[in-house]
Amino acid sequence: MNETTNVFPLRQPDQIADPLTDILRAGARELIARAVEIEFTTFLETTKHLALPDGRARVVRHGYAPAHEIATGIGPVVIARPKARDRGASGPGDRIRFHSTILPLWARRAKSLDALIPVLYLRGISTSDFQEALSALLGKDAPNLSPPVIAGLKKDWQAEYERWQKRDLSARRYVYIWADGVYLQARMEDHAECILVLIGATPEGKKELIGFQVGVRESAQSWRELLPDLRKRGLQIGPQLAVGDGALGFWRALDEIFPGTQHQRCWLHKVNNVLDKVAKSVQPAIKSDLRDIYPAPNRAAAETAIDIFVEKYGVKYKPAVECLIKDRSAMLAFYDFPAEHWSHLRTSNPIESVFATVRHRTVRTKGALSPHTAKLMVFKLVGAASKTWRRLKGTNQLPKVISGVKFADGIEFIPTAEVRAA
Repeated sequence: MNETTNVFPLRQPDQIADPLTDILRAGARELIARAVEIEFTTFLETTKHLALPDGRARVVRHGYAPAHEIATGIGPVVIARPKARDRGASGPGDRIRFHSTILPLWARRAKSLDALIPVLYLRGISTSDFQEALSALLGKDAPNLSPPVIAGLKKDWQAEYERWQKRDLSARRYVYIWADGVYLQARMEDHAECILVLIGATPEGKKELIGFQVGVRESAQSWRELLPDLRKRGLQIGPQLAVGDGALGFWRALDEIFPGTQHQRCWLHKVNNVLDKVAKSVQPAIKSDLRDIYPAPNRAAAETAIDIFVEKYGVKYKPAVECLIKDRSAMLAFYDFPAEHWSHLRTSNPIESVFATVRHRTVRTKGALSPHTAKLMVFKLVGAASKTWRRLKGTNQLPKVISGVKFADGIEFIPTAEVRAA
């Protein structure tokens, strides 16, 4: 006797068992693709006057980027963006690229409107265009996104920023802090204004934004306004180590507010500062020699590498050598802390990496934002980015650092019996 077995596929959690939804999703994909295609055609029209010496067009269509999913109001929609090829570019710096306003490269990473709307704002989209752009991305079921609603969101962000600036810090403590001043070029060039940023590492190893305000990067007075405000709101215990660029006025203000905090100069800034003092032809060799210093396994090896650098370049490139050795002790302060933390402490990269994408977006606004608006937008972007910040390695060592345990070349220092007896 033959038995017939019926096999019914089970619906997966991310699938919608609704033919109408599938049709709508296909329509949304076609609609978005058509809108981006029109935008791309317009881009090619604006560049058709550019030609190669042989008369051919410099910028041409170059297929499509790999397709990826865009989260919409009716589920994920797979979209492939058209690509352009610049056949006349001499290098990456002068290459003409296609950037879609409707479907930006970073749109697929947005997890919520809180992150997506500031990104679109910084990209230069006006409030009148928000509804069209976000409806294409999020579907018709997205909340009302009319210009008055967007203006209201700005007021909400301002209120949120003001609450954050007044928050109580009496229960907070930071083992390490990173400081930097970031120029965003969003109509913030007047009076050399920039955004002063402080990021701290908690005893649990989590990084979080501590301070954030518009000021003058090299001005000690600007940092004197930021640091005392933190203490006024309850941050009484200073960090064990602060990391930053040597040119900051931050250091003078730090010594006044938290005099017991050790200084660590950022190696990323130091290398760039040294290279600025030599010709480009010798920069690769000098950069390679500098990279032999800070990865050294111990302080003695690093000191030896510095001495070799001084002997090798001291005569011919004296300004570069002086730039390196003037902060010698502060460059090697990280050796007095756990080795697991060295990769975090040698540079202020925790700030640089966060603001790299922010700077990339704000530089494209071409003066579209006031300093006040740029500050609010960046505050929202940093808040969204902080959810993915990498924790410190070796969190088990942080309580030891807080309790005052000494470290030598990254290893916990345990006094011998003779030392204890003395």
